[in-house]
Amino acid sequence: MKVFNLIPLALCLSVSAFGVAAPNALTIDDIMHFETLQQPVISDNGKVIAVEAKPDRGDSRALVRFSDNSKHYQIDRASNVKVSADGRFVLATLQAPLFERETKKSDDLPQSVVLLATESGNQQQFEHVDTAVFSDDGGYLLVKHKPDDKKAQSDESEKDEPAKESQDKKQDDDQEVDQEVDKADLGTQVTLVKLDTNQQLTLDNVSQFAFDKAGGLLAVLQNDPQEALHQLTLVKLDTLTSETVFTSESEQLEALAISDDGHFVALTKGDASVARYGREHSLLVLDINTSKQQLFTGNNAWRYNQHSSLQFSRDNQRLFVGRVPSVAQQAELAQYEQAEDVFNPEIITASKQLRVWHGEDPKIKPQEVKEYAKELTRTYLAVLHLDSNKMLQLADQAVPDVTYGEQADYLLASSDVPYQKMITWAGFYRDVYLVNLNTGNKQQILVQQPSDAMPTLSPNAKFLAYYQQGSVYLRDISSGRTVNLTQNISTPFADEDHDYPSAAPGYGFGLWLADDSGITFYDKYDMWQFNTTSHKGFMLTSGEGRKQKIQFRVVGLAKQNRLPATINQGQKVILQGYSHTTKADAFYAATVGQSAVKRVTDSDSKLTLLARANEADTVVFSKQRYDLYPDLYSADVNSVQTATQLTSLDAQRNDFAWGNAELVHWHDGDGVKMDGVLIKPSNYQEGKAYPTMVYFYRFMSDRLHAFPDMKLNHRPNFAWYADNGYAIFLPDIRFEVGYPGISSVKALTAGVQKLIEMGVADPNAVGIQGHSWGGYQSAYAVTQTNIFKAIVTGAPVSNMTSAYSGIRHGSGLARQFQYETGQSRIGGSLFAAPQKYIENSPVFYADRIQTPMMIMFGDKDDAVPWEQGVELYLAMRRAGKDVVFLQYQDEPHHLKKYPNKLDYSIKMKQYFDHYLKGEPAPQWLTQGEAYQEYKKAV
Repeated sequence: MKVFNLIPLALCLSVSAFGVAAPNALTIDDIMHFETLQQPVISDNGKVIAVEAKPDRGDSRALVRFSDNSKHYQIDRASNVKVSADGRFVLATLQAPLFERETKKSDDLPQSVVLLATESGNQQQFEHVDTAVFSDDGGYLLVKHKPDDKKAQSDESEKDEPAKESQDKKQDDDQEVDQEVDKADLGTQVTLVKLDTNQQLTLDNVSQFAFDKAGGLLAVLQNDPQEALHQLTLVKLDTLTSETVFTSESEQLEALAISDDGHFVALTKGDASVARYGREHSLLVLDINTSKQQLFTGNNAWRYNQHSSLQFSRDNQRLFVGRVPSVAQQAELAQYEQAEDVFNPEIITASKQLRVWHGEDPKIKPQEVKEYAKELTRTYLAVLHLDSNKMLQLADQAVPDVTYGEQADYLLASSDVPYQKMITWAGFYRDVYLVNLNTGNKQQILVQQPSDAMPTLSPNAKFLAYYQQGSVYLRDISSGRTVNLTQNISTPFADEDHDYPSAAPGYGFGLWLADDSGITFYDKYDMWQFNTTSHKGFMLTSGEGRKQKIQFRVVGLAKQNRLPATINQGQKVILQGYSHTTKADAFYAATVGQSAVKRVTDSDSKLTLLARANEADTVVFSKQRYDLYPDLYSADVNSVQTATQLTSLDAQRNDFAWGNAELVHWHDGDGVKMDGVLIKPSNYQEGKAYPTMVYFYRFMSDRLHAFPDMKLNHRPNFAWYADNGYAIFLPDIRFEVGYPGISSVKALTAGVQKLIEMGVADPNAVGIQGHSWGGYQSAYAVTQTNIFKAIVTGAPVSNMTSAYSGIRHGSGLARQFQYETGQSRIGGSLFAAPQKYIENSPVFYADRIQTPMMIMFGDKDDAVPWEQGVELYLAMRRAGKDVVFLQYQDEPHHLKKYPNKLDYSIKMKQYFDHYLKGEPAPQWLTQGEAYQEYKKAV
């Protein structure tokens, strides 16, 4: 362990030089080193905020700030920050330098965490760490260490030579035992630190641990099968004294949970001599106050296994446990054991490599295979009522999914079992049930409800609300009465921008009142509040949303432990208002139960509320524009207009010229008003026409105030292109069902023409780049227009007739539903509308393409079959067109390996520079690259 002082960040920052220097050109190296703030973490009392500043490539650092900015620290090479509930300590993982991470095996890298005391700035460093967590009250730290295999080997090698010979037989015996023990059954060392005094307690062979919420106890399971040691130990946190309360010589202790008040401990246990895969467990519940133990074993219907999870309710009245219908060892193939076996058809065919696809299978085989590992770990939720020791099964194979909640009477359950076959072409649906926690009975509430429109259950399970076919419904659970809350309201509650061949979804629910007396939900713009008894409602936002075209949504509510946030009548809340006109955000104040909103901030920027203290009114948010980095600000939730700036990463832009973004309007080919974002070059000159990059997907105008993503990936880096003399255009696309290709063409060509008329875009130097759905649209566009002078299309669908019956390799799902009801928007099957599939497929019009094209695919694409790129390449090659195909090996839908991301970014820029700026073509573009293999590194 190391103890040392940390220098405050303010003393580490360099001071800007006096005078104004000429801006530097933005380079790839600058992008690699540009830091991006990750999700901030805030202490429960709102006093301390910690955040990781992560470069695109390099070493992260942790920034620690007091919310009033009175103190601030930096921890170099730190990531994965955590803050204690009281804000007195920050925990971060220490990374090895990038060079070591790139040149050494992960097992050879140090595994360290650092503990920062925020009042003093002192640090403690812990080595060889697997995980480290704070107790819920922030008073204790538990560090779980990695198994020290290397140390054990080292100790063995240092033994005297004579002793080594005498130990040979014992060593062989030990190795046999070692081979029989599953690594998952072995515990490791943990260190418990009392943070007030730095007292420490070390426990060995720990496999599971759990703090109670009251801050009094730590429960640990200790397992060492080689020594026949299996025990439950309780540690009194105030004294750091331990007591063993359960032991077994033969049973492995598996899952662990402790009630919030420290009254009960539950664990599962099973015969350690049985292989883990098929080991059956039992459930043991211990009353700590009375030392009473209650054992629950499996029955013919439901059993416990290694995946049985445990969780106590917050009121300490119920224990939720996962159970399974059966437990068995993994099946084994028949083996040849005697000479005649090699002619035995049953034994021979047992080794066949076959998957049978049956027409009535609920799931197609690739989906079944992909989900196999997950299904092995599936358990079905049951509840144990601790006062009566009554166990009830809640989920089963017909209704497998129960949504956990703290309601005492009912929970929501759902099942996609009846729709697993039709998912292939129709999309995702579920039947919805109420399950009674006291009887286990299920009541079906909704049939074939879209999976993305699940109901919401009130905090006390008195009411259920759901959206269906444009209306919002409320169900009184005790009476069974259902009321359409919105039937007499002319305001639409269905998505007004929905352009898919499916029923339009709603805008979602807001929050329940904590006493079940009311519920809130949204239309496109406004927030509504309805009384659950009178069924009367009003616009909480007073209709200002629709009037001003501002979308209001509640933000900044404290999360309750394991529960969705709730609100109370008369409570002041903060709303984020997004203007559909200016594309900017503002914060507004509102009061639950009153029809009024008040604007509290003025900012021509994008606002994002990132964190809220659980037990204080402190919030953390960012504001950004294309020319303003999203630094962090802290404020009281009731006075966000007086915020304190916590970080200053916007200073990274100081050495560079930076473009700006503006909103552009035009009408598409059908006269529909369209919006888009124009990012002008860094040194834009009025009246000069520039090479222009068009990047898009669907709605892009909401990115007007977004800071550019400072990374190298499958997209062009906007800041890099703008600093190299490009204008960037991000147009919105609106689709017509059945005609996705031509819809995008009409929007794109009209938008580009607008930029040409503005004098911004050089008509002879407009390029287009898209990826995935954007890749499809870009590939289709150049079959219909010659307005683009170069195209880079990433992972495009090129042939809808073949893609329709393809597989999404990431999920194993068939692709048919995407075309019939989803993103591709055809609206019918291939055999019902074959001409539409052909009309919308670029490959059928490859002979028309006059635009040079570069296609990019990862050959392990898990979303779009990479053969779609091959089809487009071969079609263009056959038609004698200008085409190059980049096949990145072992890459999924989005490039993951940094060498490939960097290479693609370079090649994309070289490609556009050649065709749009007239720069010399690189050799790979003029001559290609011959295949070769390289000497493998030793």
